[in-house]
Amino acid sequence: MLWLGYLQWQLRNRRTIADPVLEKLDNIATMDAVLAHDRVAEDGTLTNPRRPDWPDAEYIVGNPPFIGKGAAMRSAFGERYLTALWTAHPQINRSADFVMYWWDRAAERLTEADTRLKRFGFVTTNSITQEFSQRVITKRLAAPVPIGIVLAIPDHPWTKATTDAAAVRIAMTVVERGVPVGQRLQIVAEHGLDTDAPMLGFAATSGRINADLSIGANAAAAFALVANDGLSCNGMMLAARGFVLTAAEAHHLLAISPPAATGIIKPYVGGADLVRHLSNRWIIDAYGHDETALRTIFPAIYQHLLMTVKPVRDTNRRTAFKDRWWIFGEPRRTFRPALHDLSRYIGTTETAKHRILQFLPATTTPDHMVVCFALDDGFSLGVLSSRAHLQWTYANCGLIGVARFEQGHRYTKSRIADPFPFPDATPDQRTVIGDLAEELDVARKDVLDTQTDLTMTGLYNLLARLRSGSAFDPVAHDQRQRGRVDILAQLHDRIDTAVATAYGWPADLSDTDIVARLVALNAARHAEEKAGRVRWLRPDYQIARAGLTALPLPARAEQIEADLPAAPLRKPQFPRDAIGQTAAVLADLRGGVGLTSDEIARRYAQGQKVRPRIAATLAALARLGHVAVDGDRHTLRRAA
Repeated sequence: MLWLGYLQWQLRNRRTIADPVLEKLDNIATMDAVLAHDRVAEDGTLTNPRRPDWPDAEYIVGNPPFIGKGAAMRSAFGERYLTALWTAHPQINRSADFVMYWWDRAAERLTEADTRLKRFGFVTTNSITQEFSQRVITKRLAAPVPIGIVLAIPDHPWTKATTDAAAVRIAMTVVERGVPVGQRLQIVAEHGLDTDAPMLGFAATSGRINADLSIGANAAAAFALVANDGLSCNGMMLAARGFVLTAAEAHHLLAISPPAATGIIKPYVGGADLVRHLSNRWIIDAYGHDETALRTIFPAIYQHLLMTVKPVRDTNRRTAFKDRWWIFGEPRRTFRPALHDLSRYIGTTETAKHRILQFLPATTTPDHMVVCFALDDGFSLGVLSSRAHLQWTYANCGLIGVARFEQGHRYTKSRIADPFPFPDATPDQRTVIGDLAEELDVARKDVLDTQTDLTMTGLYNLLARLRSGSAFDPVAHDQRQRGRVDILAQLHDRIDTAVATAYGWPADLSDTDIVARLVALNAARHAEEKAGRVRWLRPDYQIARAGLTALPLPARAEQIEADLPAAPLRKPQFPRDAIGQTAAVLADLRGGVGLTSDEIARRYAQGQKVRPRIAATLAALARLGHVAVDGDRHTLRRAA
């Protein structure tokens, strides 16, 4: 790749290529770049697997193989190679993309004490911004010997590749040692991708580049909140399609089985159903039944599973899947109790063009491509349907091979749902938001029930066209009318305004400011939880689940506190990371008394050494509107 780049440079700058085209080639090493081993044992095992030595260099440039992860890596390399690779690279999580083994090895070389390496740069899949691959980058950026990204293009077309080249997206990163100010390039225009002269337009921003290749508030560093614990999860991972029934199959099995079979054969919803129409599929959910009971009490159901599921499970590599073949691969044992006593829950498709959340009946079993929230109130649906949550989603999700988040993105619950800070709303605010969300949910479902040619995705495509000001042709105009798209827009606008009010924010904040405020609020909530205060979303369920004792409910609060272990009395250390510093300063200001940076510094073990960092944090919070300044004193702003 470096040589090809040099040839292109010659053409662009000299208008000619040097002769000979290829110079000396004795510096090319033919080797596996990410795995070395001694020999192959008789059983195929690679002995003494380790990271290989790389040639000494000042710059590393590469285009690692676009293999993918998981099943794709296993198919390409086989189980023994993967086992050796994981043994050689224990610091890399096994769900990371294959390209990350190159990225991490180069990062390691960059931080070695006697290294000559100045920079490295890679062309990779744009999946490096997704959760498991991003973890590799996060570790390196936050290491004791840090590295920093000096150039990032998180999403770039792979030009002149195939007839569908526009759907192939890559990322580019350039990295050096230290904590540099980087430049992030965003594609804003692209033309002629299938030609020899593609035209790309870039918009550049500068600043500290985060592990998710963003600049600004580091949403990827947000903390999972105890307040959200146990309330969201992906649906059931089946590990065999034989569990799924057509409506005719379900009705037949129910007709020839005891009445209790209604607790086993249930309606089933997949991710695609939530953005189209429900497909009227059913599923056999035998969780809680042992094999003998299932066979003797429900023989017809057992026979169906024996024919359609067991042959598939017998070939599965996982022993647990073979031994408990009649149970879903991942039956979500820890999440099921959260759905008890609920008549409905909130669901959203994991990968989608539009982020649409809706209520689902508790009798419905969700597929693993549905992210579920064990919340049944309109207020929660309204907050999750708001612009605030949408921008948080965009800041924390990964693209799924396309150019823009609104074209397709993945909702990863650990990065989006777990750290998302809900507003501490008043009862009146909760009612307003809840009523609007209930109306939104009913309105959409009513349209889809009566207008069978429309889909949920289709409604939101029309909504996007309406918001962009694009013209409607006669067909689209008719769909707009029948789909009540203008009502849909009005309800979303009112939800956005009501949720902003509940947060105590202006309704016209920019997308960037919304994310910055949510990052700061997440840090504040995390600090509260460390100090023993948790704003539970479902206190009746969560407090009992955690084995804690509820404190008396304040007159206004809906998010109940609970006792947690007390913090030590000695002066704490002021955090070294920006998120922790923000959380600490916000916690100090919650007493309601105006404080100076000097007074806050005296609360920490480092004393006046950290006063400049505290002053900088206070200034940033003031700019974001979280802190009011009166002379040299700072107080926390309270929402009206």
